[in-house]
Amino acid sequence: MGIILTMTMVMITSMAIVRERETGTLEQLIVTPLKTYELMIGKIIPYIVMGYVQATISLLVGLAVFDLPIRGSLPLLYGLTSFFIIASLSLGVLISSVSRTQMQAMQMSFFVFMPSVLLSGFMFPRDAMPKIFYILSQLLPMTYYIEILRGIILRGNSLSLLWAQVLSLIVFISATLGLAIKKFTKTLD
Repeated sequence: MGIILTMTMVMITSMAIVRERETGTLEQLIVTPLKTYELMIGKIIPYIVMGYVQATISLLVGLAVFDLPIRGSLPLLYGLTSFFIIASLSLGVLISSVSRTQMQAMQMSFFVFMPSVLLSGFMFPRDAMPKIFYILSQLLPMTYYIEILRGIILRGNSLSLLWAQVLSLIVFISATLGLAIKKFTKTLD
């Protein structure tokens, strides 16, 4: 679920906004009285809905095909998934504010996606990683989402045991979205 959401949320968001810049439709939005953060939020809201659809399909496939045991609260899982979706989307918006072309956006998205898969603890245990890679993995939102998924689905953890992961995602969202808004303003003024 984390891989699907990371891949689609980061890549689609980054490429969609760059495509609008390339076609000239973004300039039409910039001349409206919207503030930069309102424009960014408006751009990511449809993708939040798409992220929930993808998460639901992933869960249904896990239940139907792999007989996935869900030991924790589904509402808590969906609530905490929203933080990961927004973190991935804010990363996509940051990539789009730095990229000039769709090809650059796609390449930067893969630059984020591959470390997310390899360093998040999805493929390899983080405890067995060299210290530098363990530290780098703490910069990736998927690291915290994998811990949330394992905690809720496999162990039945509550929010009281997952608050550190949620806090890390909130810090990531604040940093990347803030940087994206600042960079977006500087490049399009």
